[in-house]
Amino acid sequence: MREFTQPPLASAPPVGGLADVVFERAEEDPARIAFARKVGGRWLDVTAARFRDEVVAVAKGFLAQGVRFGDRVAIMSRTRYEWTLFDFALWTIGAQVVPVYATSSADQVLWMLHDAEVVACVVEHEDHAMTIGSVVDRLPRLRRIWQLDAGAETELTEAGALVDDDVVHRHRRAVTPDSVATIIYTSGTTGRPKGCVISHANFMFEADTMTGRWEPVFQTRRDAEASTLLFLPLAHVFGRMVQIAAVRGGVKLGHQPQLNAAVLLPDLAVFRPTFVLAVPYIFEKIYHGARRKAELEGKEGPFDKAVDVAVRYAQALEQKAFGTGPGPSANLRLQHQFFDKVVYSKVREAVGGRVRHAMSGGSGMDRRLGLFYAGAGISIYEGYGLTETTAAAAANPPERTRYGTVGQAIPGTTVRIADDGEVWVHGGHVFQGYLNTPRSARTAPHDGWFATGDLGVLDEDGYLTITGRKKEILVTSSGKSVSPGRLEERVRDHPLVAQCIVVGNDRPYISALITLDAEAIEHWLAMRGKPYAKPASLVRDPDLEVEVRRAVVAANTLVSQAESIRTFRILARQFTEEQGLLTPSLKLKRRAIEEAYSAEVDALYQH
Repeated sequence: MREFTQPPLASAPPVGGLADVVFERAEEDPARIAFARKVGGRWLDVTAARFRDEVVAVAKGFLAQGVRFGDRVAIMSRTRYEWTLFDFALWTIGAQVVPVYATSSADQVLWMLHDAEVVACVVEHEDHAMTIGSVVDRLPRLRRIWQLDAGAETELTEAGALVDDDVVHRHRRAVTPDSVATIIYTSGTTGRPKGCVISHANFMFEADTMTGRWEPVFQTRRDAEASTLLFLPLAHVFGRMVQIAAVRGGVKLGHQPQLNAAVLLPDLAVFRPTFVLAVPYIFEKIYHGARRKAELEGKEGPFDKAVDVAVRYAQALEQKAFGTGPGPSANLRLQHQFFDKVVYSKVREAVGGRVRHAMSGGSGMDRRLGLFYAGAGISIYEGYGLTETTAAAAANPPERTRYGTVGQAIPGTTVRIADDGEVWVHGGHVFQGYLNTPRSARTAPHDGWFATGDLGVLDEDGYLTITGRKKEILVTSSGKSVSPGRLEERVRDHPLVAQCIVVGNDRPYISALITLDAEAIEHWLAMRGKPYAKPASLVRDPDLEVEVRRAVVAANTLVSQAESIRTFRILARQFTEEQGLLTPSLKLKRRAIEEAYSAEVDALYQH
């Protein structure tokens, strides 16, 4: 199949903007709990009416401080309640928000704020203020900086106390669906980040489509309160879409600033969301943590048996959904029922105990991992999208999930495979173009289609599988083309492996650089009675090398001999964002890694 189209669920709103729903919700049900705000270690409820009042108060403050309709205001922060509050306050007065990752360098901040002609900036803390201060002399349009940890919310509320509410509402009524809501800069694995212009209509189409089609996830029945804990960066389009969908869908929303399993899991246990939206890394960490615990207790055999039962159970349900099988047998159902009490319930407790549905995006999820979670009682709907498509362009439908794929085009969208295998997307979520780019070049290649740069295939049912990136295709010196993504994902499936980058461009064969998971290494040493040692001191350990080689051999089963990883090097430390080797969404910066580790790469080809 070369093209697949889904009819739209509903037409785009003819008038209004993203902030209108805040006022509609407060009018309809003022006492409804819209947010949980963490203050001093405790979760405090925020009603729809309270949020509306806070939005108006902050919006008046922005107006009093000189922010005008169409102005661009940057927010540089981790994920927290105030970001959502300030987003909706700025949208209320027709301002355009420019999100900046909390980890951005001074050079990156300078580029984005200058390119977007930002007039004001909200930062989280003093370090961020200093980062902007170091380049402020080269930002002539920047007039104001507010700091969240220094009382920005109170400062703005007090500044706007004398502004009439009607002034805010006049601004809000001037916002149309075509108005620009945000300029999100691509994370830039190569070259300068580009500012993606995303309208209010783009976000409304995306959020309403997701909450409508994936109703089992964003469930809003009054007798079953829906809630989610947002821990994705709000500077990323996925996190931003979750925020907007929660507000529009009537979902109670909490914020957690760290995408770190050790910090995140305790908050999930307390917050107890009904669904989560995450990247595969989180689901992998939960799974590996559960298996390590079972191994420490001497129960790895039963755990592995439970995993096998969960996978077979989910496979049987998948086959039934597609009309290729009868469903789980009576014996399999009995085994599944047994393990649900002793294993699966504990996996669900790791994410708070109430989660039954989840969505995953940002990178590919292993099919077997998806099947395991489904068998364990958490259905994960994997999807695919980009900043330019306002998050999801495709996702697995709840009733017919095909694990190992990123699903079908979402309603109102067409996915096309071009002659060279590139994925093209058309729909109401496709962005308005890149900032400061001629309009004729905005939606490449033509007529509103966006050429994603990703390679993929559509099966006979319209399910999309991403096979790689056009720019990431490696060509060996013998002319063999290799897509590194699948190999890297399979190597990463091994619990000891944190990251893997495949190299081999203009080289005689394919090789890999591999980093280790410190927590998994500590467990591995303890189980073998070995003294604790940091991963850096283990890179030459022969037993460890045997373990990692197993991961490489498993990955090589996916490809031909000419495409297989011939040799590898275990590195002393992981690639980090601080080193400039990862994007904020944890994607590998290939060029930067190969430059930083050029000596190690060269050594792979010197024997």
